[in-house]
Formats: sequence, structure tokens, C-alpha cells
Amino acid sequence: MRQDCTGDPMSAEPLHVHYTVDGGNFTSAGEASVKVKRLLRQLGCSPETIRRVSIAMYEGEINMVIHANGGDADIYVDDSTIRIVLKDTGPGIKDVEQAMQEGYSTAPDNIRALGFGAGMGLPNMKRYSDTFGIDSVVGQGTTIELGFENR
Repeated sequence: MRQDCTGDPMSAEPLHVHYTVDGGNFTSAGEASVKVKRLLRQLGCSPETIRRVSIAMYEGEINMVIHANGGDADIYVDDSTIRIVLKDTGPGIKDVEQAMQEGYSTAPDNIRALGFGAGMGLPNMKRYSDTFGIDSVVGQGTTIELGFENR
């Protein structure tokens, strides 16, 4: 089993995997993060890296399901890093600084009744990733980029 968490060792190109996240579908919510977890295990990533990536990926996926009517998740794996780009064309985030506060949520009551919308999605994505970037434009959508070192 490789310990460097890479795709094809003969290729200089990073491994790229794309998932489409189905908005509003709580039955399939989390499927992409489970597939990423499985992929990283197959690639020989460390258990700690897999745990951190899985948590952050799940939070991003759930946010796209709840708030943005879905979106796209692109995962790139190279010799030493994992990069996740989450992109949606949802309503965007009006106040990113406020949205980054633990416990702040704009999830409607029916979503909270399902056990989602606790206001930990963005803070957890930042907490578990090594690098975190967010670009959101109201009325156009949000792009989040997460970076992880394979430890």
C-alpha cells in the first residue's frame, strides 16, 4: 500500500475526481464524501488525513444540499496534498464573516428539525483543513477551496 497518498505514481498530473451533489436530496447527502473516503483509503492516505478530509467534505456537501440546490465537488490528489473545490450556483453568502461564526445558521426550521443546520459547517471545514478559502457572491454562488497535507 502506498503511503504517499497519490494517484498514478508515473504521472505528474494529480488524480482528479468529480462529483455532482444533488441539492435538497437528503437521501443521497453524504455519498460523495463516503466515496472520497474510500478513494483515499485505496490510495494509502493516512487515517488522520482521511478523517479530516471526510469531515470537511461532508460539511461542504451538506451545505450544498441545504443552501445551494446542489453543486460540484472536485477532488485533486497529488504526491503530498489533497485539494477539494466545492462550487455551487446558489444564493451566495451575504456575510461570510458572520457565517464563519460557530452556531450561526440560515437553515430553515424544517432542515433543523432533520438535525442539520447547526451552524458548524463552515467552521468545521476551516478547522479540519490546512488551508481554507471562500469566495461568495450574493445571487451567483459560492466556491470553497480546502487544502490538506497528507500527514
